[in-house]
Amino acid sequence: MEIGKKPRKFPLANLFLSSLPSPSSSSMAILLVLIYAFFSSSTTAFSAFAPFVPQDNFLIDSGADKLATLPDGRVFKTEGQSKQFLLAKDDIKVSVEKADVPSPVYLSARIFVQEATYSFPLTRPGWHWVRLHFYPLDNDQFDLMKATFSVNTDKYVLLHSFNMNNSSKYVLKEYLFNVTEPLFSIKFVPMKNSAAFINAIEVVSAPDDLITDVANELSPVGDFSGLSTYAYQTAYRLNMGGPLITSGNDTLGRTWLPDESYLKSTNLAKSVSVATSIVKYPEGITPQIAPQAVYASAVEMADAQVSQPNFNVTWNFEAESAFGYLIRLHFCDIVSKALNSLYFNVYINGKMAISDLDLSHTLNGLAMAYYKDIVVNASLMSNGLSVQIGPSKLGSGDLNAILNGLEVLKLSNSVNSLDGEFGVNGDRVANGSTRHTVAAVGFAMMFGAFIGLGAMVIKWHKRPQDWQKRNSFSSWLLPLHAGDTSFMTSKNSLGSQKSNFYSSTLGLGRYFSFAELQEATKNFDSNAVIGVGGFGNVYLGEIDDGTQVAVKRGNPQSEQGITEFQTEIQMLSKLRHRHLVSLIGYCDENSEMILVYEYMSNGPFRDHLYGKDLPPLSWKQRLEICIGAARGLHYLHTGTAQGIIHRDVKTTNILLDENFTAKVADFGLSKDAPMGQGHVSTAVKGSFGYLDPEYFRRQQLTDKSDVYSFGVVLLEALCARPAINPALPREQVNLADWAMQWKRKGLLDKIIDPLLVGSINPESMKKFAEASEKCLAEHGVDRPTMGDVLWNLEYALQLQEAFSQGKEEDETKSSATVPASPAVVDTPPTPTSDSRPVSNPEQNNSTPAQVQAIDEHSGTAMFAQFANLNGR
Repeated sequence: MEIGKKPRKFPLANLFLSSLPSPSSSSMAILLVLIYAFFSSSTTAFSAFAPFVPQDNFLIDSGADKLATLPDGRVFKTEGQSKQFLLAKDDIKVSVEKADVPSPVYLSARIFVQEATYSFPLTRPGWHWVRLHFYPLDNDQFDLMKATFSVNTDKYVLLHSFNMNNSSKYVLKEYLFNVTEPLFSIKFVPMKNSAAFINAIEVVSAPDDLITDVANELSPVGDFSGLSTYAYQTAYRLNMGGPLITSGNDTLGRTWLPDESYLKSTNLAKSVSVATSIVKYPEGITPQIAPQAVYASAVEMADAQVSQPNFNVTWNFEAESAFGYLIRLHFCDIVSKALNSLYFNVYINGKMAISDLDLSHTLNGLAMAYYKDIVVNASLMSNGLSVQIGPSKLGSGDLNAILNGLEVLKLSNSVNSLDGEFGVNGDRVANGSTRHTVAAVGFAMMFGAFIGLGAMVIKWHKRPQDWQKRNSFSSWLLPLHAGDTSFMTSKNSLGSQKSNFYSSTLGLGRYFSFAELQEATKNFDSNAVIGVGGFGNVYLGEIDDGTQVAVKRGNPQSEQGITEFQTEIQMLSKLRHRHLVSLIGYCDENSEMILVYEYMSNGPFRDHLYGKDLPPLSWKQRLEICIGAARGLHYLHTGTAQGIIHRDVKTTNILLDENFTAKVADFGLSKDAPMGQGHVSTAVKGSFGYLDPEYFRRQQLTDKSDVYSFGVVLLEALCARPAINPALPREQVNLADWAMQWKRKGLLDKIIDPLLVGSINPESMKKFAEASEKCLAEHGVDRPTMGDVLWNLEYALQLQEAFSQGKEEDETKSSATVPASPAVVDTPPTPTSDSRPVSNPEQNNSTPAQVQAIDEHSGTAMFAQFANLNGR
């Protein structure tokens, strides 16, 4: 029967009515209505979390001839009542009068010497608990401590060659399945010359939302989807800091054990508890996730009698190295006295799982239930499982950490087994064969790469003589070596030895150990700092045979944390393009979050425009840099099936290599473009001066938001001044507004970089300014695509090249008829063909007149040559 269908009884109301004198029938009717209304509303309020009532509820006490009632009130059917569910050739039932067991279901058993199957017709598909009870009770039929057998469903292996290992203790195996068929079967298969047995079976419906489809993955960092397609076995379920919670106190019939026996150092942990009535459940979380008793107790850091406690509380568990695990962490801040006073980290197997968790901020209150699911793949389980909590390094709030509950669930493997390497149909988990397959694929890829390289060489020799001039933007739209991460892995490196299967096959780059990066950066020497950003310092390092890399080390005090770290890895690992900075690898040991990139020796574009004592760039060089950045952004928007929005386009995120080739960097704020709709609704993030005003107002992000930001970049290239400069008069503070005012007056040439005067073609500047103006349109629909912007910039470059060529021809003719003059030319020289700047000796020490803005939101400047950059 469904909840709410049964007539309600109000014992308090009846007691109250019985104490009243006998009134008239009419007054009694009115009184009854009022009282019923009161108790109805009260009941509704207090029964918001009614006990879960399973639609399928098969409880069988195998071999029993009388009903078994458990302490939690559940009643198990006898052998006779459940015989329609069993198909067996044997009829061996055994029982004892008493035994040292916690439940009467262990006093009887059914023994099978041949294959036997229990089949259960289900009311509806979905999640179901399966609990198998085993106890080798003494009998004259078979020594059950020596029984060896397997247990399977139609799809999953539950137990393979299972036996009690001469143990006389009871065993409970708990599983969770997402059943899709109307008939669910459990098969018992005894080994040759042995037997199988079972004491009791439970097949019970579980809530649909008990397991969501997506969780966080520990390594490689990112989302893990498809959880509904796995089967699970409960390995551990603990009530931190509290007592045993039995099935009678859990609406789903679960048992929660105390955690103390799993603590590594009990002197570092302190138990704390409150009344269960204090615990509140926010929207989306109910006692079906975990009962109030779990959230009402916790383990926190013990008082170490020091001013700055810096240690972790650790729990250690045995785990099978061949399986992945779903770790569910339960939290409830029952220790804080005020909001935003508790920040802490959670580590799993030495890796950061949750950083700087502030429960009160996340839930907007204290003593509120919260949980987090983390998937740990098998490659990280070689030394078992450890869970740690420790204080955040933000330097604010209480130096404490808490954990209220923990569930550890084993995931089924690739052949749908929860025990062993064989599937129901005999399939075996790939091990050696996988390596051979990977090797074959590797050789095939290498062979293909050689063929492609040969084709490129032939094409190069057959290129037109004027290739450089006719190099159109369309030739750059496709990624170079898309998906190829061969440059990220090195057989000679320490890091490659520690790379796991997922890193190498999913293209997440090379895994570096922390020790390896310490060596590469000379223990993160301050003299090796080449940039300072919002994420942390960037160091120049050397790996392997002297290859220079940029090592960006996360700062624990940074506002940017694990989310940006994960996003950067996810985005750059699936992007390969000449005009995007390449991610070489990463490190995430303990609280360290480090990214390793290709080194961009000429630093950010902005450094060459203003604020640094660097040789000025010619107009042609600036055009080529803007075109390169536009190519990178155009590929982001269109080069993948879904498209990517950068969300933080600015001159500090456009980096230059030794040849002044522009590459877009810093993908920590990037978002996948929407599919099937025009925008992504998200909180506003970015940098002041570059923010799309429409995105700022409506919090709706589109690829046209990047186009707006790039329009500001174009103006910086033209005017050589910051996007925001508070030191200037009010009307000049915002570059986009100020430049567009002059553009509308037709006087934009009055505010361009003085170093460009006389060397820039007016038509080229006009086309360039028009492209910028279109990018800065108020509404996104009125802005061009990055492909359109790219076309206009290419056109501006052609105009400039034609102008420069004509000017050179005029000077050549003039020099043939006029004696050479010793005067120094005051215009910037024409760059060489490889785009390297050729500086005028008299201009080497020149400093732009513009004052650099004091902008606490200026970019990460990841690979700058100088360390005094402010971060986002």
